[in-house]
Amino acid sequence: MAELQEVQITEEKPLLPGQTSETAKEAELAARILLDQGQTHSVETPYGSVTFTVYGTPKPKRPAIFTYHDVGLNYKSCFQPLFQFGDMQEIIQNFVRVHVDAPGMEDGAPVFPLGYQYPSLDQLADMIPCILQYLNFSTIIGVGVGAGAYILSRYALTHPDTVEGLVLINIDPNAKGWMDWAAHKLTGLTSSIPEMILGHLFSQEELSGNSELIQKYRNIITHAPNLENIELYWNSYNNRRDLNFERGGEMTLKCPVMLVVGDQAPHEDAVVECNSKLDPTQTSFLKMADSGGQPQLTQPGKLTEAFKYFLQGMGYMASSCMTRLSRSRTASLTSAASIDGGRSRSRTLSQSSESGTLPSGPPGHTMEVSC
Repeated sequence: MAELQEVQITEEKPLLPGQTSETAKEAELAARILLDQGQTHSVETPYGSVTFTVYGTPKPKRPAIFTYHDVGLNYKSCFQPLFQFGDMQEIIQNFVRVHVDAPGMEDGAPVFPLGYQYPSLDQLADMIPCILQYLNFSTIIGVGVGAGAYILSRYALTHPDTVEGLVLINIDPNAKGWMDWAAHKLTGLTSSIPEMILGHLFSQEELSGNSELIQKYRNIITHAPNLENIELYWNSYNNRRDLNFERGGEMTLKCPVMLVVGDQAPHEDAVVECNSKLDPTQTSFLKMADSGGQPQLTQPGKLTEAFKYFLQGMGYMASSCMTRLSRSRTASLTSAASIDGGRSRSRTLSQSSESGTLPSGPPGHTMEVSC
């Protein structure tokens, strides 16, 4: 009997056959490295296959950060400068991330055959439940840029219970009108697809300045091996339907929303109009100075800080230290007290002036922020 007890003790933490404690540690380290590098998956949906990359492991009672990129980009070229920024590491340590590549936009994607029917933006939104079901994730915080912001908004309208919050950069919720359509067709006669997409991504001032950033992204898009696929995604974006947002109506986003646009960005007017149509008690509006058309590329520090405030307003990362903006201009949240599931959710983001005084406003008022 004593011998049996000895066997139980020695096998209390069994290793695999032929495995030592050192090899077990090496295997654990390799698994962590794999998670840091991201795991890429593909799932079949009713509208074709979609590829996405997962970083980190799911955290109990926390949603996944779920990103969707704009036209002409993929998740790496759209979001890496933001998510690799130093201060962002505090956030990504607390959440699992899912970065979606629109069909045909992932690295090494083959060119679709001639005549391929690319999904509409609505159909791209309908692919998201297949991703979440595959990963067994129940809720998300969406971060979308341009076309990706539209797709996440469309998904949130049809699946509101699975979206805890949205960060929408450069969203245009409106369908193209006849004048827009005519202007687009005319531009197509004189400009190439890459130049049209660059005009969608960046301001005219940025394109004229031809900075290193512009040269980099012009080269990425112009020489993209999947340029035909990019054109299909571009066409789907230009044929989008109106989201029909209506303040106080049924067609509205029911989760906390942070709208972001750069000062003088191509989509500034569209984002301002979108802000006027959303629930002011749920929406914060961030207009970023000196950020151009892609604030996640040009001002990752400021956007990271705003994202931290947004998450804190949702009841996450309460002990997080605000560092970057507080060193330059003090930032603060004006809270619109709303309790949802036991968590206090802040609605309004505001930033102080140079003199250090804090702007004030009634609870629930959506304020424009220049930073």
